[in-house]
Amino acid sequence: MHYRLSLVVIVIILWVSACSSVPSKQQIPSQKPERPTGALPESAKPKYNLTGYPLNTQQGYIDGCETAKRSSWAFKDLNRYEKDGQYRMGWDDGFALCKMKK
Repeated sequence: MHYRLSLVVIVIILWVSACSSVPSKQQIPSQKPERPTGALPESAKPKYNLTGYPLNTQQGYIDGCETAKRSSWAFKDLNRYEKDGQYRMGWDDGFALCKMKK
């Protein structure tokens, strides 16, 4: 009798444990997601008061400053940096000024 009771308990335990699932580990990306190339959408841009500067300079400043701060918005548009003097000036200024603030 004791043998049957033990067998029933073991079967019930196996049956219950088979119904439970082991949570799978979430895959953590090895790298942070890349920011899309080009200008940030207006709603996602970090806010800076750059009134009076040309748009390309403003975008370069934001990209340079965020790069210096090593934020998730760190970005350098190499194509624009090489070809657009205003973007390059803004990026260099933003990087230099924000790096000093660290």
